[in-house]
Amino acid sequence: MKTPGLDQPHDYKGKLIVVEGIDGSGKSTQAALLHKWLANLGVPVFFTEWNSSPLVRRATREGKKKNRLTPTTFSLLHATDFADRLTYQIIPSLKAGMMVIADRYAFTAFARDVARGVDPQWVREMYSIAIRPDVSFYFRVSVDCSLTRLQGARAKIKFYEAGMDLNLSPDLAESFRIFQGRVLDQYDAMSQEYGFDVMDAELPIDVQQQQVRAVVQEKLAAYLAPFGARGAVRSSMLPLSGGRS
Repeated sequence: MKTPGLDQPHDYKGKLIVVEGIDGSGKSTQAALLHKWLANLGVPVFFTEWNSSPLVRRATREGKKKNRLTPTTFSLLHATDFADRLTYQIIPSLKAGMMVIADRYAFTAFARDVARGVDPQWVREMYSIAIRPDVSFYFRVSVDCSLTRLQGARAKIKFYEAGMDLNLSPDLAESFRIFQGRVLDQYDAMSQEYGFDVMDAELPIDVQQQQVRAVVQEKLAAYLAPFGARGAVRSSMLPLSGGRS
């Protein structure tokens, strides 16, 4: 079940970093901190996030509101969102030599859609246009930890992130555990296949960010060199300038 574009390195001047993980993994916080750090170095950075294309945002919002999204419809909407952002945001930024940080990428579809029962081969074929990231972070967290975080941050767990559309359990929290557990299994299965940099997302935020920056400095040393970022620097020496801890 290979996806051609994800199997070969791209040849654009810029670099693509993606962050992945189940809901409540803290990946968005890490992406935001990384964005600030790179910008402070003077690196031209473009940030893009899942389900943000104006083409489908309204349709997705309305479908969720009325609980009318089937797993296949959900999959198609997200694939449309991805194609629009890849064509008009990600690739042009890479061609311009920018660092692109994507909060979720094709791997989110591979994990979530399959967890919803969509055929894995069909999903991957829809994302055949995807290009291979230069760095793919997978923030791994237990389902119970993610649930605790989300319950502490919000009044209520969201209907679709809990997989309530699948009738897994009438209890919101239990449905979340089952559905996100399935998503977690998919991420774990993809980890070696796509060479994810697996991060322990239950570590303190600042420790995770130090590790993230160390990976970026090591893997993208040549790109970062003109901006004064040194490769292979110990994580303990990386300041968290501009970020939250």
